[in-house]
Amino acid sequence: MACLNLIFLLVLSVLVGVTEASLAQFSHQGAMAHGDIIIGGLFPIHEALEAVNNTDLNSFFTSRHPNCSRFYTKGLNQALAMIHAVEMANRSPVLSSLNITLGYRIYDTCSDVTTALWAVQDLTRPFSDCDSATNSSQPVQPIMAVIGPSSSEISIAVARELNLQFIPQISYASTATILSDKSRFPAFMRTVPNDEYQTHAMVQLLKDNKWTWVGIIITDGDYGRSAMESFVKHTENKGICVAFKEILPDSLADQQKLNIKINKTVDIIEKNTKVNVVVSFAKASQMMLLFQGLRRRNVSNKVWVASDNWSTARNILKDVNISDIGNILGFTFKSGNVTTFHQYLTDLQFKSEAELNNPYLEEFFKQPDIGNPAKAVQNLIKNTYLDMVFNVQMAVSAIANAVAELCVKRQCKTPTTIQPWELFIQLRNVTFEKEGEMYNFDANGDINSGYDICLWEEHESEEHDIIAEYYPSNSSFTFTRKNLSDIENVVSKCSNSCQPGEYKKTAEGQHTCCYECLVCAENQYSNQTDADACSKCDTENMWSSTNSSECHPKLYEYFEWNCGFAIVLLTLTAFGILLLFSVSALFFWQRDSLVVKAAGGPLCHLILFSLLGSFVNVIFFVGEPSNETCRVRQVIFGLSFTLCVSCILVKSLKILLAFQMNLELTELLRKLYKPYVIVCICMGLQGTICAIWLTLYMPFKDKLVQKISILLECNEGSNVMFGLMLGYIALLALICFTFAFKGRKLPQRYNEAKFITFGMLIYLMAWVIFIPVHITISGKYVPAVEVVVILISNYGILSCHFLPKCYIIIFKKEHNTKAAFLKSVHEYARKSAENIRGLTGTDPVYVISNPSLVTEEKQASVPKIDNVA
Repeated sequence: MACLNLIFLLVLSVLVGVTEASLAQFSHQGAMAHGDIIIGGLFPIHEALEAVNNTDLNSFFTSRHPNCSRFYTKGLNQALAMIHAVEMANRSPVLSSLNITLGYRIYDTCSDVTTALWAVQDLTRPFSDCDSATNSSQPVQPIMAVIGPSSSEISIAVARELNLQFIPQISYASTATILSDKSRFPAFMRTVPNDEYQTHAMVQLLKDNKWTWVGIIITDGDYGRSAMESFVKHTENKGICVAFKEILPDSLADQQKLNIKINKTVDIIEKNTKVNVVVSFAKASQMMLLFQGLRRRNVSNKVWVASDNWSTARNILKDVNISDIGNILGFTFKSGNVTTFHQYLTDLQFKSEAELNNPYLEEFFKQPDIGNPAKAVQNLIKNTYLDMVFNVQMAVSAIANAVAELCVKRQCKTPTTIQPWELFIQLRNVTFEKEGEMYNFDANGDINSGYDICLWEEHESEEHDIIAEYYPSNSSFTFTRKNLSDIENVVSKCSNSCQPGEYKKTAEGQHTCCYECLVCAENQYSNQTDADACSKCDTENMWSSTNSSECHPKLYEYFEWNCGFAIVLLTLTAFGILLLFSVSALFFWQRDSLVVKAAGGPLCHLILFSLLGSFVNVIFFVGEPSNETCRVRQVIFGLSFTLCVSCILVKSLKILLAFQMNLELTELLRKLYKPYVIVCICMGLQGTICAIWLTLYMPFKDKLVQKISILLECNEGSNVMFGLMLGYIALLALICFTFAFKGRKLPQRYNEAKFITFGMLIYLMAWVIFIPVHITISGKYVPAVEVVVILISNYGILSCHFLPKCYIIIFKKEHNTKAAFLKSVHEYARKSAENIRGLTGTDPVYVISNPSLVTEEKQASVPKIDNVA
């Protein structure tokens, strides 16, 4: 037990010694300036080198403190920016009017968490007169705020320490999203946006350029993992896939482990040939090793999207040309005019008394590659990061304005007049002006000023070409350079884009960005590139073929007026109407001639009128149908053709009466022969059929949706009623045909029955053919079929009933006389008598039963004889 106690005391004494040594080291290091309000500053003046392993117990603990021997000029530049900003604030009316000055104490973080924490302890510990930096009896003033550090990982550790005393911390470069969590880091603020905005901007850049297959590289730690988590979250919402995620070790101490990981990352980048865009949140030193490895493998033509972690670290291209690796797009913080700072650097007097309080500047001047003040100034200006300088200046301006607002009503010359927590509250509400712009911290303690997107050029200048600006307020880019073909032509996709008319199909288990393109089916479409699915057309009104990028409206289809077939039919109709008027005029002019009387007299004009109605009705079958035309066209045809056939029926009956041998039948027919009564009865029956049809089964305009069109047609309402109407006309035509067939052997020049037979036969044949055709075919030419049948029927009747009479009237006038007529009758009677005598052995007497067929003069010369067998 005594041995264990001895070991414990030994370890404890070593730890106490190390702590005292470290505090002593920091208490006599750093740049400082006196003032009424003291600000702390944490900057990476040096970079930590690899620690040396040692087995000695005391050496083990002391070796944990890194060796900060490599001077980092950019870190000194940032510290000088704070010194210059403090001097400018002290000379500004904001503080000079209150007779208040700001002082500072600046420490080196050595880019190391442990070193930074030692510095924080030195900044915040109460000084006694024995360990004061000046070794005076006056205690050193406490700090009211801390500016820095730049690294998010170091800021996270420092913030936890400063939170214990509620000392406000303003970082000029730490962007980790976690630092916006005020429940964990209440006193932390920053003059830059957090990584949530940066990752969102990066993803928006990828989306705008259609880079959907990318890789990401980070440095292990809170900053890197937080950035990767935020980046992946945004990519999922934008349809971007991460092909690989590589995490490089945070520690640079184990060089062998780092090299193995770098080589593995190079292998992965080389293997993923379709990944031409890589986003990196890694450290600058690691990116330098990675680029060297890629150059050795000849892996180039990539686009590297650099986070603010290394977007301005051009020194990483020490042994590599940009052309060897591709293009680098860097996200940098918004910067302002730093002309006054450049002038401050130019005017630096390195060995003056004023600069003796800055040992870092003295150390820099003694660097081997400096040598003289001119070269020192040139080196400092070369290592100026405009965005870093501007953000440091904003942090000092915010503190200066907050101090001024607090000291208006109190005397701040007395130490401890204001407390850090009071300054923090004032900082959260302060609004300050910088170069004409007003700035303030948001609810998370951030100033979201946006980003500049720069494109690294081949030349040696440290300033990069700014090609765009990003504004978090509206999540949009404003490009300041138009010619970006080298960037815009880069393709980074797992699969080629699906063109309009195609859609993506992802195999199970694959990334959504890796897919095959399938064509859209009929009545489906996609009108954008890389559509996830095809949209359906409204098949009632639209249609599309396979592989279609849009739906086409279905055109209305009907029997158009300008259709060639319609023009032919309408021409025939017009010719038929013209022929009707000509025949009607001729018959009216020859109304007293024997031929016209034999053809029916007044009934001829009635027939011609009915045919006119039938011809005119054709126009209702052409053009876009309507409810009215659908109802009218069949009714007009039914009534007009019924009138025509009923008149022909009367003519057939008249012929049968004139030359009937059966006297009993003749007497019966004579009693029934009432021409106009018969016509009215026939028309009445058809009218009744049509009235019932229009009342109960009214025809209407119908739409038949087809594959690529909409057929406008007439729905007859009831096929039964339509068939009944046609059947009734057919029945009358069949009766006419029967009567006319019986009188087919009448006198040659008076053979009306023969023409009636042919006319009705044409009609019956046409409509018998129409019925199966009408039932079986479909489309816009269905009305044309009925029109053809109507025209055939009309021309059949016109040709058989009227044209022969017109021929006799015009060309055979000698046959249109009384003598020719009586001669034809006597010849017919003589032949009939001879036939009867040969059959019965007696001389028959033929009686003309209808005296109206013979003129009065001839009736006197022809004796009327009763029926003789």
